[in-house]
Amino acid sequence: MLIDLFQRKISYLRVSVTDRCDFRCTYCMDGDMEFLPKKDVLSLEELDRLCNTFIDLGVKKIRITGGEPLVRKNIMQLFSNLGKKIGHELEELTLTTNASQLDRYAINLFNSGVRRINVSLDSLDKNKFKRITRAGDFDKVIKGIMAAKNTGLKIKINTVALRGINDNEILNLVNWCGEHKFALTFIEVMPMGEIGEKRADQYMPLTEVKDLIQKKYSITDDPLRTAGPARYVHCHETNQKIGFITPHTHNFCELCNRVRITCTGEMYMCLGQQDKADLITPLRKSKNNQLLKDAIYKAISRKPKGHDFVIKREENEQFVPRHMNITGG
Repeated sequence: MLIDLFQRKISYLRVSVTDRCDFRCTYCMDGDMEFLPKKDVLSLEELDRLCNTFIDLGVKKIRITGGEPLVRKNIMQLFSNLGKKIGHELEELTLTTNASQLDRYAINLFNSGVRRINVSLDSLDKNKFKRITRAGDFDKVIKGIMAAKNTGLKIKINTVALRGINDNEILNLVNWCGEHKFALTFIEVMPMGEIGEKRADQYMPLTEVKDLIQKKYSITDDPLRTAGPARYVHCHETNQKIGFITPHTHNFCELCNRVRITCTGEMYMCLGQQDKADLITPLRKSKNNQLLKDAIYKAISRKPKGHDFVIKREENEQFVPRHMNITGG
């Protein structure tokens, strides 16, 4: 089992299978984002071996991320292979997606053992959705979400709160998710990568989002606590849980049980820190996994207590110098 210096058991792995995405969300990347050459990205076989090594070390949950993971060619091969572990060494295999490819892949995902997915959706307004994503097809996304719902996948909608953009849609999102029995989580914008504009202008603290919800709905704190970053409330009118991920207004690191692998084989022990471990060298140096396991153990010993995210109205805005699509959402 992987245990860090703060006695946190690392049982959750988030794996980016590609940095590529068919959207260009304004809070995530620059509109002219250049993606990595395909030769620099781990093969599906290497990703499978990495995941299985972490499973051997006690990881119980794997989330496939990107970029947009479903644009990766032959990605269902990885889902199928890892899905065979569910119910044995692996408890859960999940996915974070923008839903653009869900209409095509929902049934395959379910048949591979996936039962829950997170969908990034920041607006229910077509024009606003286009503005945020720069390239997204709203109708295609909604079609994908409904295909996933009809397949039997449980859906959680992730919405980044953006001041002056979707702050007037908070109640609509609560209502829509309630109607469709989707879980809903709001997220404060995170300062990762150069995006061509200031995140201080985008940033909306979730205390304001919660206040907006309380004006129409009756909500009470929910006792659910996971090792994840969200705090939850129960919305009585819609009978749903609403989560709040607040890296700025409330640090969420004390129970962190996760690490992230990039599509290039780098391991980040913290989303908001720059320290990383090279796993591609031991992965390719020997078919024996011991070198790889040793590198993982060494990296876990450096996992920090928490992140250093900060958003301030300064001329030179601080941000982690890598984009979310590189690290994996």
